[in-house]
Formats: sequence, C-alpha cells, structure tokens
Amino acid sequence: MFQLRRLLLLLGLLGLVPGAFADPIAIAIHGGAGTLTRDSITPEQERDYLAILNTAVQQGHARLQDGATGSDVVRETIRLLENSPLFNAGHGAVLTWNGTHELDASMMLGHNLAAGAVAGVTRVKNPIEAAYAVLEYSPHVLLSGAGADKFAESQGLTMVDNRYFTTPRRVEALELFRAKYEDKKAQNGDEKFGTVGVVVLDTSGNLAAGTSTGGMTGKRWGRIGDSPLIGSGTFADNRSCAVSATGHGEFFIRWQVASDICARVRYQGLDLLVAANQVLHDELALAGGEGGVIAIDPKGNVALVFNTEGMYRASINAAGEKVVGIYRSHAGTQNKEQDLSDG
Repeated sequence: MFQLRRLLLLLGLLGLVPGAFADPIAIAIHGGAGTLTRDSITPEQERDYLAILNTAVQQGHARLQDGATGSDVVRETIRLLENSPLFNAGHGAVLTWNGTHELDASMMLGHNLAAGAVAGVTRVKNPIEAAYAVLEYSPHVLLSGAGADKFAESQGLTMVDNRYFTTPRRVEALELFRAKYEDKKAQNGDEKFGTVGVVVLDTSGNLAAGTSTGGMTGKRWGRIGDSPLIGSGTFADNRSCAVSATGHGEFFIRWQVASDICARVRYQGLDLLVAANQVLHDELALAGGEGGVIAIDPKGNVALVFNTEGMYRASINAAGEKVVGIYRSHAGTQNKEQDLSDG
C-alpha cells in the first residue's frame, strides 16, 4: 500500500493523476526508551513488541486516511498500547513502592491548544480517555488522585480494580527495585522507562499528541513525572509541532523538553529533527537526562530521537515511509534507520 502511495505521489508530480496530492497525514508512536539491547529481551519478546508497534501504526495510519481526527487516532492508538501488558501504561503499568498502581496521562490538540491530563489515577482502565475527558468536558487542564478517578467515573469511563493493571513482570521489577534499595549492587528493576505516546497529523492539518504512563517502579509519596505535564511530556501546536516524550521525567520536567522542541521550530525556524536532536543530545543528555521523543511537524515530517540505547518506536510520515524499530541505529544522533516492520 505504501509503495502505491509513493507511486501516486510521483505520478501526481508529473501531472498524470489528478488529486494525487492529498492532504498530508503522519503518525508516530513510542513505547518507552531505555537500556534496550538485543540481549536485554528475548527474540520472542522482540517479535511481540515489533508486532504490536506495527499493528498500532498501521491501524492509526489507516484511520487517518479515512479522515479520522487526530484526537480520535491518538486515543484509539494509545488505548491499544494501554491494553497490552508489554508497556508501562494501563494493564502492564509499573508498581509503586507499596505495590499499587498510580497512572498518568495527557492529551493536547494543536489547532486550539486545548489540553487535558490526569495524574495518580488508580481505577481508570484507560487513563488516556480520562485525560481526553478533562480536555473536552471540564474547565480544567489537570486533575489528580481520587478526584480524577471520581471525575472519570462521572463521565462514564470504564473503571477497574487496581489489581487489573498488575502483571508478573512488574511484580518482579518491584522486587528487584526493592532489593537494589537494600543492596546497591543488586540488579536493576526497570525503574523509569516504558511510557507510551502517540503524535499525529490529520487530514485537516491538525496536530495532536498524547502520552500515558505508570511512572517509575517503586515510586513513593505521590510522585508525578513529566507525562501528564503539558510542555514537559506532551505538547502540540499547529504552528510548530507535536511531541510526546518518554524517559526520566524529572529531567523532562526541568528542561520542558516537549515545548522546547516546538519553540525552536516555531521561533528559530529549525528543522524538526535538528530541534529534537538539540534538546535531547545537546541539552538533556549533558545534564544526565535519559529518554526520547517522537515528533511531527505540520508538513508530516517525523522525528524519532533518543539518547538511550533504544526506544520502542514506529512511524509513517507524509511520504508513506514506515519505520518500526527498537534499537539504536548506526547512523548517529539522527537515529536514521531501516524499515524493520518485516523483521
């Protein structure tokens, strides 16, 4: 299908196919960034991750082709990832120090800068839907804790027992984290990576972004990271770009990563990829912050940038070029890579 799209675009350039220049669309997805090497996950796990990333990006792109709004595609795609036990969001979210789940999510729309977010929810099956409900049906931007749960329930969202989010993998990660707390030489416990996010450009030319996470393994005291904070983990503005971030939230909050990238695009006129690399590599990495971002600009250009060993990611840009990958490429900080969707 993507080869056909390229052919139509080429024929359109030659004036042989009327209407070949359809409004550009694009989608990018991340499922977390961190210490992702080929020996850190099994071949079976790698296939599972690539399969769901490929499914998510193709389904989201097909919906955009059908004219679905960016907000709908962001929500639908993130719901798919929240329902998968592979990611640190929804079912499969990490556990707090007390062995419970506190989840965060946010959404932002680029055409009007509307935004909604929830932090520390414990009973909402799909936190991204709660974030959208705040955006659409409340006068606020961010709701937290029990109040956010109550608001979500009042909007008719699906509520679950907190144990719904628990998986054996996350139980083991908490045990490893607690062991490391007692013994600094103990094995790590997958502390802070696995957030999911989606950014899109729809047929109306509107950008949208969303992010969902379970936070950090072993978090305490109601800790909240960057994912529900507009400007830090999520940002969208039709005048610049849409961004969703993943990584060590404390750094993404202090460096306002998502909005900084878009500000460089808007005010300095930087190319999207250049701006993302500047923030992730020249600013964040030098300060010790680890993670990555996905971003799309109004022309449908896509940037998948990270300063860790890998990032679960997938995208289809305005030219129909698809990328599905996990590990760092050998092309340097630009993170250029081959299409891994068939491997």
